[in-house]
Amino acid sequence: MANDPERFDTMLLAMAQQHEGGVKDLLHTIVSFLSRKTDFFTGGKDGEWEKVVKDTFYAHATKAKEAADKIKKEKEEEAKRLKDIQAKKEKERLVQDFEPAKVLELTDQEADKMQADIDMERNKTKEVGSGDGGESSTEADKPTEEEDDDPKEKGKLKPNAGNGCDLEHYRWTQTLEEVELRVPLRQVLRPRDLTVVISKKHLKVGIKGQPLIIDGELDAEIKMEESTWVLQDGRNLLVNLEKVNKMNWWSRLVTTDPEISTKKINPEPSKLSDLDGETRGLVEKMMYDQRQKEMGLPTSDEQKKQDVLKKFMEQHPEMDFSKCKFN
Repeated sequence: MANDPERFDTMLLAMAQQHEGGVKDLLHTIVSFLSRKTDFFTGGKDGEWEKVVKDTFYAHATKAKEAADKIKKEKEEEAKRLKDIQAKKEKERLVQDFEPAKVLELTDQEADKMQADIDMERNKTKEVGSGDGGESSTEADKPTEEEDDDPKEKGKLKPNAGNGCDLEHYRWTQTLEEVELRVPLRQVLRPRDLTVVISKKHLKVGIKGQPLIIDGELDAEIKMEESTWVLQDGRNLLVNLEKVNKMNWWSRLVTTDPEISTKKINPEPSKLSDLDGETRGLVEKMMYDQRQKEMGLPTSDEQKKQDVLKKFMEQHPEMDFSKCKFN
């Protein structure tokens, strides 16, 4: 404890905070104390105090330099390891993306059989596409303007498997409660290399020093305190946005995106179990009423009114309802 160099740190830090001139002023105070209250400068031989000061300062200067050099070396080694990892991953990605095609040699008999199979498959596709008025798989993925007569649906895209949209630079999906955004970065980055600003009605996403990938007004308001983002494997940005209105489907992530047809959204029934009781009840009611309307049948609210009226008529048989008109 007696040799612990840190035992006076609290006291010295308190002193340092009171010297606006920094270390120079602090040293002046300490040397002044030695001069006024001790015989440091006069109690020894001539030049002895200079040797003590010099030896003490040089000893601590050497320790400080060694510590600084150690930290610098560790940072350089860490940077080199990170660079090697990035180079290795980039090489693996390039090998995977540009792997040369393998050439398989066929005999004349095998080639003729393969061509016959291709022709047969092509003819089947044509029959499906034109013989029964159906669409090919490529045509089925076109915007819903060819599928719907509703002019409001013209030009809108078909939702992806996650009820969102796959765009050039990112992909987003949604449930009634949240929106999930995935942005492939195509390089290894650190969180501090990214710009992610989540506001109540605005979203900014990009790499620092480059044009923003997303900078636009969101389709609806979100809960900022419940929305998060994380960098996965240094190459993929994942953003989760918590919806304020949990009863509406988004038609786009930001207003500059192409719209999807929310009429084509088909939520998985299993996902209803993830909702809280009140929200699940409302969603099930909405789905039931939608099916009833499509079949020309009364909705749940209309059915309740009819049941109340029927019960009232049964309880009052003496009353004549034959001339009554009910909506």
